[in-house]
Amino acid sequence: MTSIICFDLIPDALELCGISIALIGIIIGIISMAFCDNMIKNTNKIQSSNKLLQTGIIVFLGLTIHNFPEGLAIGSGFSASEALGLSLAISICIHDIPEGISIALPLKKGGVNALKAIAITAISGITTGIGAFTGSLISNISSDFIALSLGFAAGAMLYIVSCELIPESKHLYKGRFSALGNIFGIICGAIAHSVL
Repeated sequence: MTSIICFDLIPDALELCGISIALIGIIIGIISMAFCDNMIKNTNKIQSSNKLLQTGIIVFLGLTIHNFPEGLAIGSGFSASEALGLSLAISICIHDIPEGISIALPLKKGGVNALKAIAITAISGITTGIGAFTGSLISNISSDFIALSLGFAAGAMLYIVSCELIPESKHLYKGRFSALGNIFGIICGAIAHSVL
């Protein structure tokens, strides 16, 4: 997820409109996820001791929101050219695999049964389809709006990675394995980005 933020979302937003619009989107994304995080932690339905379940729900919310601008990019890409739309769809499909794991695993470990965790993970992908449909309908949408959406997705993911996934992985395993996994993920993302 970190590599997607660094190599895809932020550079695309910067290329479309420059730093100011991208930064506004990133800040709105971070604030939105912090707000969702606080809402979830303050609800009576989730025990504060079940940190994994909280993490799974925060990641689900963040990625559900994040998937919409990805869908916009796919729909707009197909409107521009079939090759661009297809390459975007393939790269987003590949990076959705670890995103799905980052939703399902904490939910499962937090006490949600396997079928329900899979169903919740699948639901998070629906917004990609909605975004793609919207993007194809309004492919001439302003580049400022698309950059703001990409920045928002980057900010939401940045909050999730920094405030939920990395701290929880360090909590689960005190050694270097979680840090090495994060580094390996970034390297794999960089390689996938350069290939695609």
